[in-house]
Formats: sequence, structure tokens, C-alpha cells
Amino acid sequence: MPARLFAPRDLSRSLRAFRTYATSTSSVNPTEVSHFNALASTWWDPHGSSRLLHLMNPLRHDFISSCHALKPQSTPQQDLRYLDIGCGGGIFAESAARLPNTANVTAIDPSTEVIEIAKQHARKDPILLEPGKLEYLNKGIEDLKASRLTKEQYDVVSLFEVIEHISNPAPFLRSCLPFVKPGGWLVLSTIARTWTSWLTTKVVAEDLVGLVPRETHDWSKYINEYELRSFFGSQREWGTNGGTKAMGCIYVPGFGWRMVTGGEHWGNYFFGIRRDPKTEEDNNSV
Repeated sequence: MPARLFAPRDLSRSLRAFRTYATSTSSVNPTEVSHFNALASTWWDPHGSSRLLHLMNPLRHDFISSCHALKPQSTPQQDLRYLDIGCGGGIFAESAARLPNTANVTAIDPSTEVIEIAKQHARKDPILLEPGKLEYLNKGIEDLKASRLTKEQYDVVSLFEVIEHISNPAPFLRSCLPFVKPGGWLVLSTIARTWTSWLTTKVVAEDLVGLVPRETHDWSKYINEYELRSFFGSQREWGTNGGTKAMGCIYVPGFGWRMVTGGEHWGNYFFGIRRDPKTEEDNNSV
């Protein structure tokens, strides 16, 4: 069992780590990219290495809907624009693009092989071939230019099963924030760093049962929900007036993924935070 199970994780890591990140200007870890490149060919096999992601996908949409249901409601429910960061083979991106209230989806991933799999699969669906409906880009978030125009920002920026693969999460998250429009949501799913998650995701899922390939996860990179709250608490104009939501989820063999209230404190969970809507004063000053 790993030591210091409940030691807080500083999302910005050390000053030295931050400087290293700032020099490279990229959150892309070549080891992680290589790992997922090796899984690219089986990404769309519902019984393959990404099986758990296929099963989890409906819960992603349920969580986003629950975020939009929070009051005060500021995000329009029509013509939503999505940015899916670390999209992999496109499981979420494709499903989001098919929704009737979606205007368009931009999906990015640093893995060349995985993005190519995503593009190939999207070509099978005429709906996804409509101009502007779904665009895949082989980029990291630092390579994408953020616009200051609200109409060019996104209603939903998603980071599903991504941040636990990032060595320096605080700079990475800061790179994501400008893409969310006022009133929009940044949503993510990740894993709490506890003895329970070590047992279930490393020992059972990887080593004993083989639900996911070995070395998919690094337990030390898991992030606790309170650490995310602390990080966003230091960001101006994020998550006020009830604009923060978390929900745990658990995989039940034979039944799939289920939402579990309180599960965010010990295992897999979703986390969403709203960028504060513009006030009337803000609008008048534009």
C-alpha cells in the first residue's frame, strides 16, 4: 500500500515543477501519450481496453445536465458549444455532437494515433460529417488559442478521465479556464487519492481483474475533491452562488456505473464548476 495515503496534494506541485512546466509550455507527458497510442486500435471496441469509458459515458451527460439544472440557470439549453480536452478516440465528443441542443463540438488530444482513430470512426456517421458539427484537433490545450469574445468561448469544457494523467495539474487547469464562457461549465471526472481507490483501481482493476491495462493510472496523481475546491477557490469569478457540484460514481460488475452520493470523497467522481455569469454592470462595460 502506498505511503501517506491522505497527504494533501498541492495542485501546483513545487515551484521547481511549475518552472519546468512553464519552460516546456505543455502539459503533454510523452509516456502517457505512448501508453494511449498503444490502446488506439481498440478504443471503439465496447469489450476492449476502453470498455469502462463506454459504460461511463451516459453518466457524463447526466452529470452535465445536473450542472445545468442548478440555479440560477445562466447557460442556454440550445446551441451549446463543447470543447472536449483529452478526447481520446471520441467516445464523449461523438455523443455530445449528436445531441439535438448541440451547435458544435471541438475535441482535442495530443495523441496522433488516437485522434486518427477518432476521425475514422466519426466518418461512419453522416450527422457528424455536417460542416462544423464535430472537429478533431491533434493538439494540447496550450496549443489552442483562447478567444476573449464570449460567442467564441464554450458552454461546456470537459476533462473526462484526463487530469489524473497530468503531472502539473494547476497550470494545466489554468490553461483551460479562459475557454469557458461566462455562465458556462468546466466539468471533469477523476479519482480521489485514498486507500479505497488504490485498492480498487490499481490492485483490483489493473492487477487482479484486468478491467483496464496495467500502468494506466499513477495513484500519486489522483486528486481529491477538496483539493479541486481549494484550487478553484483561489480563482476569481468561479463557482459562486452555488456554481459548484460534485458526485461520486462506482462501477458495479454486471450493472455498470452508478452515481453514489458522497463517493467523491473516496473513489471515482465527477466535478463541475461554473464560470460566474456576467453581471449587468459587466455587460454595460463591454
